[in-house]
Amino acid sequence: MTGTAGFTGSLARSRATPTTGGGSRTFTLAGREWDLLDGVFAPTHSATTLVAMELLGLAGDGRGFHGQGSFLEIGSGTGVIAVSAALAGCDRVVATDINPAAVRNTALNARRHGLTGRLTALHGDLFGPIGAHERFDTVYWHSNYVLAPAGYRYEADIERAYVDPGYRAHRRYLSEAPGMVAPGGAALLQFSERGDLGLLRRLADECGRTLRPLHRRRLREGDADIELTLYEICVNR
Repeated sequence: MTGTAGFTGSLARSRATPTTGGGSRTFTLAGREWDLLDGVFAPTHSATTLVAMELLGLAGDGRGFHGQGSFLEIGSGTGVIAVSAALAGCDRVVATDINPAAVRNTALNARRHGLTGRLTALHGDLFGPIGAHERFDTVYWHSNYVLAPAGYRYEADIERAYVDPGYRAHRRYLSEAPGMVAPGGAALLQFSERGDLGLLRRLADECGRTLRPLHRRRLREGDADIELTLYEICVNR
């Protein structure tokens, strides 16, 4: 998909997310139980989170996990990816989200799985909450790949999980993520063919970056088959 043709449908899906009136509910994914708070992207409504785990090697026993050492997740949502990375052996996991409810949700699932001391959930936009000198072996973002018009203003925090006006967040991630990586590490971006890959590649080029595809998966979502790709962001020399 190119342009902003799909953004209204994505916003409609975000607004259709059921709520509990301020409480939490649980769901099962990849053989584990998770808490879900109101106002947070629900992995039960889309297979993309499970596919993300598969692309990273976190599904099942996690032995095929793409990362090691320290792990930073941008846009953690419920915390499924960050928690799974810690359970797969990462010794330090940090997760950020601009949605305060998602930060609480990530911390809640860290406690549920006994990881309070190894996983830190921080509130802020992309790398804003991260110390200037911190570096990670793996930096990862399952992006809000649907392009919204540049002038669109979010009406609720949960919309941030679905759409990115003008791909401003994508530009920042492409520019800043490699600088957060420790020597020998990798900056990763999961993207969907429902996003504007042409624009993403142009932004990468403007930032002096190349997108190297690592793994792909297809899934059925609604009436369509879509492809998700895990990219490594490489710095042009």
